[in-house]
Amino acid sequence: MSNPVIHFEMGYFNRERMKKFYETAFGWKLQQMGAEMGNYVIAQTTETDEKGMVKTPGTINGGFYQKIENPLSHAPSVVISVPDIKSAIKGVEAGGGKILGAMDESGNPSMEPMMIPGVGLWISFQDTENNRVSLMQPIGM
Repeated sequence: MSNPVIHFEMGYFNRERMKKFYETAFGWKLQQMGAEMGNYVIAQTTETDEKGMVKTPGTINGGFYQKIENPLSHAPSVVISVPDIKSAIKGVEAGGGKILGAMDESGNPSMEPMMIPGVGLWISFQDTENNRVSLMQPIGM
């Protein structure tokens, strides 16, 4: 199968409370990113190799973002790996989805994919059922 789910995302209102919950309840390792990454928290749910890739096929890691007033930010989301993000964007639009965007280098909203350093190009969209989903073109694809 092509275009697998490779990452999950969920929002938080209180970062420290969220981190304590997932570390205590599931033993996940959580890594706080800086303001330049929107205070994103990376969640390691399974063992990874030196490149940060999961060792066990079928498992994924994820992350947490600060919730905003937009109701779409309150629901969990998945990230789909694609070999060509521009083609995937066209496919989303052709299928009736709506590109929600990303952020530019200054943290401003943008309709262009965002480069996540060391990871790849990323953008989010809304599907036909009002779910927020993201596309990722990993580095090297």
